[in-house]
Amino acid sequence: MARTTTALCRLCRREGEKLFLKGTKCTSDKCAFLKREYAPGQHGQQRRRKSSDYAVQLREKQKTKRVYGVLEKQFKNYFKKAEKSKGATGEVLLQLLERRLDNVVFRACFSASRNAARQMVGHRFVKVNGRKVNIPSFLVSKGDEITIAGDGKQLKEIKNTAKVVEDRGTPEWMEVATDALAVKILRMPEKKDIGMVIEENLIVELYSK
Repeated sequence: MARTTTALCRLCRREGEKLFLKGTKCTSDKCAFLKREYAPGQHGQQRRRKSSDYAVQLREKQKTKRVYGVLEKQFKNYFKKAEKSKGATGEVLLQLLERRLDNVVFRACFSASRNAARQMVGHRFVKVNGRKVNIPSFLVSKGDEITIAGDGKQLKEIKNTAKVVEDRGTPEWMEVATDALAVKILRMPEKKDIGMVIEENLIVELYSK
């Protein structure tokens, strides 16, 4: 299973903002971004020149890709799929990313980070409509029911995690039952449900060149 091996804190510093890739550490005093709010590398502290339009578009694409833990080829495939779908391409792209199973587990507060959620799915802890699914990129649909499977110790740890990150909140497009470790998809996600600022029009402009 392909995954990003770069130090995650470097990615936040490169994008110039917190991407919350390391769970609770990102909201603590141990966050590396708070200690070094400049780009990584030997030229990271140098004064930045005004970015070109292309650079701004590229950074927005890279930020979005890194937030959802998607590699370049897969992200481009999502864009192609969004282009062929009805509706605004950028908004459909965000909807596809939000519908990923690993993202659903994360947004339901069953994991501290999307990386941890991806690992849960890969280790077959997640069921969709009663069937185990170990594909993080699986796209959920309206009416789907997602539950967490595992032994007593594993389920207890997941519930403890849910309590720690419950302040993060859950989006309106899903109904979460924390005690039962279950989620029901009420509707398809919309841009307002993303929970962070993503300028999808910049991504569309980048791929349209």
